[in-house]
Amino acid sequence: MHGHSYKLFVTVKGTPINDINNVKNGMVVDFGDIKKIVKEEIVEVWDHAVLLNALTPHKELGEDLANKGHKVIECNYQPTCENMLYEIAEKIKNKLPSHVQLAYLKLHETENSYGEWFAEENS
Repeated sequence: MHGHSYKLFVTVKGTPINDINNVKNGMVVDFGDIKKIVKEEIVEVWDHAVLLNALTPHKELGEDLANKGHKVIECNYQPTCENMLYEIAEKIKNKLPSHVQLAYLKLHETENSYGEWFAEENS
């Protein structure tokens, strides 16, 4: 087992709000709204968790960790950076306002090792 301190980059696209009476005039979406989505849907769920493939032959290890008070999350995939991006994309897309589209994700698991997700490749 090993862990990482991930860094996630999120890029969205849309047309900026054009309403002088709207406090978010000129924004596609408020950065704070994106941060809130990421915090609630990803960070608070996965932070300090052990992600395990639900089909792992080492399921007992996960059960033992959970019984000792560790946060264990079973995934329906091998929890690699690449696969995690698909789940992150779905979580973010489901929470974005209808006028905003997810365009790009980049997930660093180390300074020089990362995966990327592009909307045009995952329509």
